[in-house]
Amino acid sequence: MHIRSKAEKKGATLIHVLLDYHFIRGFNYMWYYVPENWEKELGYAKRLNLNSARIWLDEKLYRKDPQQYIDQLKKFVRVASSKGISTMPILWNGNSLDLNITLLDESTWEVKDDYVRDIVNELKVEEGLLLWDIMNEPTCNDYIKQAPSDEERNVRIEKIWTFVRHTCEVVKSVDLVNAITVGNTYVWETKPTAEVVDVISFHDYSERRSLSEKVYNEAMEYAEQYGKPIINSEMACLCRANMYDMAIETAERYHAGWYVFELMIHDYWCDVHGIFYPDGTIRDPSVIAAIMGFYRNRSETVVRPNPNKEGYVNIALKMVNEALDENAEVFKAKPRSADKLLEAAEFCANLLEGCEMVPMIDSPITKILQWRKQGYSNIAVISAFTYNLALTLKQNSQILGL
Repeated sequence: MHIRSKAEKKGATLIHVLLDYHFIRGFNYMWYYVPENWEKELGYAKRLNLNSARIWLDEKLYRKDPQQYIDQLKKFVRVASSKGISTMPILWNGNSLDLNITLLDESTWEVKDDYVRDIVNELKVEEGLLLWDIMNEPTCNDYIKQAPSDEERNVRIEKIWTFVRHTCEVVKSVDLVNAITVGNTYVWETKPTAEVVDVISFHDYSERRSLSEKVYNEAMEYAEQYGKPIINSEMACLCRANMYDMAIETAERYHAGWYVFELMIHDYWCDVHGIFYPDGTIRDPSVIAAIMGFYRNRSETVVRPNPNKEGYVNIALKMVNEALDENAEVFKAKPRSADKLLEAAEFCANLLEGCEMVPMIDSPITKILQWRKQGYSNIAVISAFTYNLALTLKQNSQILGL
């Protein structure tokens, strides 16, 4: 597990803070709803040498049965720890402030603080605990976005920061050992809490490398200014042009710990986030490679694959011709065979996919496997599919004739 290496005396509080959190290679994880999947899904993370999970806590679920909720939380932390994975729990979620605006009413803080103290007291001695995230994205909510004026917006933002700083104090009063952070939406939003946290945490979903580099340069300036380590606690989103391999490579270049969003491909974010499907298959091998420290060659040294280097394209095209040929004779035409067509199609598809000559979002091999599994036998559709694969292969291989 992690090693705490720096002790700082802050008033009467002795707190242990790591000098560097670069070792974090983490993931965001929706932990509570399907505990029977923890062993399997955290096992996927372990196989990739991912070593930290950032998880959302929920006061409403806690209130239904506090002890049961805490027991579940402890169990998760211990299962993760058994696999070499630390945990960063998030106490409050700024994204849901519009649904729970009473959070900012100081008259409710005593009750809210009881929830925080209960969680922190029970979890602070767990070996698998890495640090506390006080609030996820404090200003990313409708309460801020729908403020009627700039003046009111600033008032609302300050209310949020007041609550966040208050909760930092509450956690520090209970846990004298473990570090705290705030998972800020943007790097510049780290400033309102930079003095009271131990680790500066930001999210970066930049759509271009140059923008991401600006974010990290600014984070490094804050690290120097406040004398505190940094982590990127959320990154990687397909619909924001923040590719996983780009995000990971940039974080590594800046020597920053990171958490991708997220481990699993499921639920609302399944079409733009996630590494693993529930069965352990993956969406994109480049993500796995990047996590392991290997990146796609995007330089001028890239070598274009030659699928016909040993004449296999010629063989595949001949196989397609034979599968499409009905050996027509008057009144004696031999019908095409679905199996023979799919065999020829697979030959072409393997060459095309292996040489990255077709988009994997529309993988021909996937279609072939599905048709075989379903016993699909529509000869006209399979013939057209096979013929078009052959044409694509021929075009990419710059071969004349079929």
